[in-house]
Amino acid sequence: MLYQLYEFSHAAMSPWRTLVKGQQDFFENPFNPLAHTVVGKSIVAACDVFESTTRRYGKPEFGLFDVELDGQLVPVIEEVVWEDTFCKLLHFKRDLSILKDNKLRKARAKDPKVLLVAPMSGHYATLLRGTVEAMLPEHDVYITDWEDARNVSISDGTFDLNDFVDYLISMLQHLGPSTHMMAVCQPGPGALAATALMAEEGDACLPASLTIMGSPIDARKSPTAPTELADQKPLSWFKNNVIMNVPWPHKGAMRRVYPGFIQLSSFMAMNRDTHIDAHQRMFFHLIEGDGDSAEKHRTFYDEYLAVMDLTEEFYLQTIEDVFQEYKLAKGSFTHRGRTVDLGAIRQTALLTVEGGQDDISGIGQTQAAHDLCPNIPEEMKEDYIHPDVGHYGVFNGSRWRKDIQPRVRDFIRKHSKI
Repeated sequence: MLYQLYEFSHAAMSPWRTLVKGQQDFFENPFNPLAHTVVGKSIVAACDVFESTTRRYGKPEFGLFDVELDGQLVPVIEEVVWEDTFCKLLHFKRDLSILKDNKLRKARAKDPKVLLVAPMSGHYATLLRGTVEAMLPEHDVYITDWEDARNVSISDGTFDLNDFVDYLISMLQHLGPSTHMMAVCQPGPGALAATALMAEEGDACLPASLTIMGSPIDARKSPTAPTELADQKPLSWFKNNVIMNVPWPHKGAMRRVYPGFIQLSSFMAMNRDTHIDAHQRMFFHLIEGDGDSAEKHRTFYDEYLAVMDLTEEFYLQTIEDVFQEYKLAKGSFTHRGRTVDLGAIRQTALLTVEGGQDDISGIGQTQAAHDLCPNIPEEMKEDYIHPDVGHYGVFNGSRWRKDIQPRVRDFIRKHSKI
């Protein structure tokens, strides 16, 4: 019922949005004498804020059309190279043919392949736009583009944590040997499990390195508000309170999902004052005519407020296995009835990255991967904690670009096998 009310509220706001848009156009009109007054600017700013807080945000675009390589601007082509029902694998193909220097072109063609595993936790893969952008100049970048469950027909079947692991293995096999895998936040346990399964099988497409960033490998360490909620409530509570049927007319109507708007509400509630202050600052920036600051605000919230639904089975299995029973940390994690042996990982280098201010994945949760993989040689392990970044800053923003990404780049190159 809550999902239906959510949809109804959007429909009910439509006439109000039309009315407010008309009012905004009236007071923005340069022929209106009030347009240049504080009153007029305040009304326009209020209309803008109203529009941004009531809009339905669709799936954003990556919008990465070119990249600078050694002083030359090279076009980037976004292409789908693998797909299944619940995911597409996107490749950001750099058009190296325009590089005039043949030696340089050959060198760039040997840049390491990186599979960037985007979190499947309510936001779209475009949340990692800044991650991709920073990696593109020196890497051949691929990213998982997870499908919004409300857009997948119920006749297309289910998708759980086992399928998630299978997808990662299939993508790595598609990309071939010497691929490096980066898992940001939620995918960490699945990426570690996929690596272990491939190692046990002696798979030639085993990732050369695995970078795990801000991830709940062992959610018992440094508990945060999200991990405490998952631990304190029984699984039945989540099933009865946050799992809902997708309403008509979405393609996935009647599919049982964890709605993205609930996840978004939870995240915003954790930092309610911060979000209120941000919109207040936007209001005053608009009155002052500070378009650049207002645009930065819009860019962030256009991404942050765009959310997707997760399948019931994936969400509940993740809650149970990762946040309640800590199966990976306790050595009892299974994949289709087979116990995953992290000790099988011997040839994949491991880098963990954490943020000192992370209020979602606390300090030590990601680091735990090192103790759980005892057979990786010490010279193939690295751990880095940036003291000044929160969860988002681990993979995006200025400190990611200046401090964290160079370490990831150097680690990947150090353990590249080609």
